[in-house]
Amino acid sequence: MTATTRSAALKPLRAQRVLVTRARKQAGELASALRQLGATVLEVPVIEICPPQSFRRLDRALRHAGDYQWLILTSVNGVQALFSRLEKLGLTKSHLEHLRIAAIGPATRAEIEQAGLAVSVTPKKYVAEAVVDALRGEVRGKRVLLVRARVARDVIPQELRLAGATVEVAEAYQTLVPPPARGRLRQVLTDMRQRPTTITFTSSSTARNFVGLLGNLRRDLLDGITMASIGPVTSSTLRELGLPTHVEAREYTVAGLVEALAEYFSRT
Repeated sequence: MTATTRSAALKPLRAQRVLVTRARKQAGELASALRQLGATVLEVPVIEICPPQSFRRLDRALRHAGDYQWLILTSVNGVQALFSRLEKLGLTKSHLEHLRIAAIGPATRAEIEQAGLAVSVTPKKYVAEAVVDALRGEVRGKRVLLVRARVARDVIPQELRLAGATVEVAEAYQTLVPPPARGRLRQVLTDMRQRPTTITFTSSSTARNFVGLLGNLRRDLLDGITMASIGPVTSSTLRELGLPTHVEAREYTVAGLVEALAEYFSRT
């Protein structure tokens, strides 16, 4: 094996300028993993995690946690917001220990376990539909608390209600567009010295915000850029927005996305 071949195997992204659109406080893991594989990383967060307009519903649910049998958490952001509100209300994790907990994905599960609570269900696929399939036979006649973002798909509450559950949805955070994002995004797309060869999308929100920020910018500026998605829900959103998905992670995690990119560029 030549030195060039060894370098290609160890650094499959060495020729790539990868645009990371994830929220700034969450982008570090993805950016670091991409750089380790040789990529030049451009960080333009198109999403910002903020408190919801009101914590009233979440606070009420937490104060009356004894009324619920199940708790569903769909993101690390939701877990962090939930425990922050517990502390704000003067409550502890023991207030939730009677609940059976379902988590979407290993990162969410790890965050819950790090906080000291046990997770009963983590579906094999990290999407809402898989959570519904895992819980459908468990929730009839039960009260379920779903903690999530302000804007999210309604698959879980709708389907679990059809399965006989009483579902309370509590907003724990909302996602907004950072004010500097539009100018920075247009700058990197129109400057050939910075223009990315690959753009990563880690949620439907990043896809929607990205397209919204493009505004009237010419879509042909995206020609030849590899679009990489963390999973099928995000890929579906990209298609709805008129963008292709060239790379989709088999495991719907940051690590899975990086692995999919490495495999893709190792073949090209």
